[in-house]
Amino acid sequence: MRRLFLIVFGSSALWAQSGGFQGTLYPALEKAGCRACHNADGVASATRLHFPDADATAAKIEAFGNSLVVLVDREHPEASLLFRKPTARIAHAGGERIKQGSPEEAILKAWISHLAELSGPELSTALRYRELEDSGVGAVAQDAELRRLTHSQYNHTVRDLLGDQTAPANQFPPEDFINGFRNQSGGQSLSPLLIEAYSTAAEKLARSAFRGGDTHGLIPCKPSVACRPRFVREFGLKAFRRPLSAGEQKRYEGLMARQTEFLQGAQLVVEAMLQSPNFLFRLDTAADWKVKPWATANRLAYSLWDTMPDAELFAAAERGDLATSAGVEKAARRMLRDPRAHESLDEFVSQWLRFDRLLTSSKDRRKFPLYTRETANAMTEEARAFVSDLVWNRGNFMTLFTANYGYVNPDLARIYGVTAPAKEFDKVPFPAGSERAGLLGEGLFLALTSKPEDSSPTARGLFVREQFLCQHVPDPPPGVNTNLPPVTEAHPQTNRDRMTEHATNPSCAGCHKLMDGIGFGFEKFDAEGGRRDQLALEFRGKKADGEKGMGVRTVNLPLDTAANVAGIPDSQFSSPAELGAVLAKSGQCQECMVKQYFRYTAGRLETAADRPLILKVLEAFRSSGFQFEELIVTLAVQRENVEPGGGTAHVANNH
Repeated sequence: MRRLFLIVFGSSALWAQSGGFQGTLYPALEKAGCRACHNADGVASATRLHFPDADATAAKIEAFGNSLVVLVDREHPEASLLFRKPTARIAHAGGERIKQGSPEEAILKAWISHLAELSGPELSTALRYRELEDSGVGAVAQDAELRRLTHSQYNHTVRDLLGDQTAPANQFPPEDFINGFRNQSGGQSLSPLLIEAYSTAAEKLARSAFRGGDTHGLIPCKPSVACRPRFVREFGLKAFRRPLSAGEQKRYEGLMARQTEFLQGAQLVVEAMLQSPNFLFRLDTAADWKVKPWATANRLAYSLWDTMPDAELFAAAERGDLATSAGVEKAARRMLRDPRAHESLDEFVSQWLRFDRLLTSSKDRRKFPLYTRETANAMTEEARAFVSDLVWNRGNFMTLFTANYGYVNPDLARIYGVTAPAKEFDKVPFPAGSERAGLLGEGLFLALTSKPEDSSPTARGLFVREQFLCQHVPDPPPGVNTNLPPVTEAHPQTNRDRMTEHATNPSCAGCHKLMDGIGFGFEKFDAEGGRRDQLALEFRGKKADGEKGMGVRTVNLPLDTAANVAGIPDSQFSSPAELGAVLAKSGQCQECMVKQYFRYTAGRLETAADRPLILKVLEAFRSSGFQFEELIVTLAVQRENVEPGGGTAHVANNH
């Protein structure tokens, strides 16, 4: 059979003359859309098939093509997964990507023939491709960049630097979500509006800092000519989060000397420094050993506290304590005992779980009278309290998906069908048989991923994929009609029935199976998070028998909540509690918890060069019994040993 297969599929020698993998099969796989799912963050990330980056070199692409040998049955090539999956001869979540009998299938067969004949060093190298990928060997690292202070970090920094509590950045132009967060370097450009906002804020902050004298204790000595250099040096250290260069010291002393009155000169220096890129941008990494301790202090402070370093962290940088892993770990553990660490974690959680979407959403008040602005706020507070308890009380963080309790106030108690606790947001067990568990059973997730008038299986499945599995689902093709058929009294349907179009339309089916197949498992929970055993459809129309006015007819439909997570074996479920159990033990979900925190603290997506770092942190996370504090500390320590992206950054000293 193998000989016949090779004869039919063609020889390797002929294949090599045809342009190799890059010239033939690679374009066919790209056209088929295989990359969209088969990448490090795709919905097929758990498989052995990962496409290289879109800008990969020719050598990298050829190496990837040879690595597909792991999907080839060398004795029975016709049974190879590489042949049977994309042609849908066996179950494939992506459906038929290579049409049977097509020219593309012939190309696929030819490449399988080539792979079946690999031997010696060529075969050995092909088999080690994924191992080398995971080790980061040969990965092209990104250059590290200076990162602009986020609005949250700006507010916290001027609070700790100047004692200002006005949160001026709340009036700045809003920040965009990129990669799931608002602090990503790709969205940190300076628009003219933001530059103007910085200038206005600096003027107001400097004026307020000395209103009524030195009320905030910014002047370290008795105001005099001799005190000017010390003020510039000490305030500059805190404002720029590093010592000033000799040129900077001289320049700001000269600026201060323009005013004969000491406080007016100090105000001028403060205003100028607050507009400097050295204040507005933070230094996370540096190759220069003289600057590196200060970069480490910056990274720790803004990762763990969302604000500038304190006096003790500055002192540790100056002493050289942050030059070792032990020193970084000691600093990190001290910082986690500070209330600012709790505040910083809250900021991470609010962005990761997209509180903003819920707080700006609305529901049909006739259908969901319990859902109000106060209810939405309560849902975010519950999620915040839930995560905080697991982190700061050193619980198993994967309980995030399996806990049989929530943190309830009277508004949520009515929705959950429980008795309100004596104290707001106390821990309350979910009722037996409620099928709620963890975040997936809480109002935040259920209401956030719904429409104003009903639940949304697609939105719920997408949220699970993106936030809890770190998988990117491709956008729908241009021009596709995403509207579902309307529900009529003559033809009442559940969401599952209405969404059959997603399963039958080839342009929709591939991705919607990956989302809707998860979302159907939540259909016993409505758009405000309340439990329902049937779908109640209300139809308004004229009353029967000639009566005046409008009447309401209710049709109750049974709900089919059978669901599964394509790509995760044995993942069948029919409730939030059952899916929570699947996610809690899923390696993909566990790794996603590491990735999400990495993305937030690093300000970018992970790359192949970060793979060893991610795996080290994941190992420590698992070994600790999934204590999130250990994830935080390990990432802080390991990022000092493995520079993010392997690049360097330098602060400009000409501002």
